[in-house]
Amino acid sequence: MAAKTILITGASSGIGAALARAHARAGVTLLLWGRDQARLAQTAAQCAARGASVLTEAFDLRDAAGFAARLAAADAATPIDMVIFNAGLGGAMPPDALAEAPQTVQTMAEVNFVAPLTGASVMAGAMARRGRGQIVLIGSISESFPLPMAPTYAATKAGLRMFAESLGIAMAKYGVTVSLVSPGFIDTPMSRQVTDPKPFLMDADIAAKIIARKLAAGSRTIVVPWQFAVLRAITDLLPRAVLRWILARV
Repeated sequence: MAAKTILITGASSGIGAALARAHARAGVTLLLWGRDQARLAQTAAQCAARGASVLTEAFDLRDAAGFAARLAAADAATPIDMVIFNAGLGGAMPPDALAEAPQTVQTMAEVNFVAPLTGASVMAGAMARRGRGQIVLIGSISESFPLPMAPTYAATKAGLRMFAESLGIAMAKYGVTVSLVSPGFIDTPMSRQVTDPKPFLMDADIAAKIIARKLAAGSRTIVVPWQFAVLRAITDLLPRAVLRWILARV
C-alpha cells in the first residue's frame, strides 16, 4: 500500500525538499520539518501545488527529548506510514586546521546521528505496534570511506549504516521496513560548498524520483547515483591499508 502520511526532516532544501516534491500528490499528507520556516513554506507551496496536504514545523532537532516528543505527538495525531530522517550537516576541516573543532563535532554528531537514531526508535515502536510502516535513513556514500578531511561526518554516516541494518533486522518480524539511502554527489546547497571535483553529480529532483520509486518497491539499500555503488564494491576489494594510503594522499 502506498504511503499516505509521510514525515520528512530537513525538508527545507536539498534532498529533503526534493523528496517532498517527489512524494507530493493528491491523497498524500506531508509533514515537513526543518529549521528554516521561510524555506519550508516554499517547499510546502510546491508540494501543495501537486495536490498534497502539507503541514510544516520549524525547530532545531538537536533537542533530542523535544524531537522525540514532537514525533510521538505527530504520530498520535495522524499515524505516519513513512518517516524520512534526512536532516544532516556536512562540512570538512579547513586545510590549515590541525583537527576538527570540538563544538563542530558535537553539533554534527547530534544532528547526523543522535537525532535520527532517537527519531527512528520512537517511530519503530509505534510502527511495530501497528504492524506496518517504513523508516528511511538518509546516509551518505562516505559511510564506506575513512575521510581524513571529514572524520566526524564519515563516522556519523558509518554509524547510521550499521544502525539501519541492525534496526531493519529487529523490525522485520513486525512488518516494518528500514531503508538506508546512501547518496553520492547530489546537486544541493551542501554539495555546492565542496570545491573539489564532484564525480557523477546528479540533480536533486532526479535523485529524489529514483529514491522514491525504490522506496515504494520496498528497497532496503539505495545508492544514488548508481556509479557509487560500483565504486564502493571496487574499493571494498582493496586491503584497508591501501585505501587509507590512497585517501591520505588525495
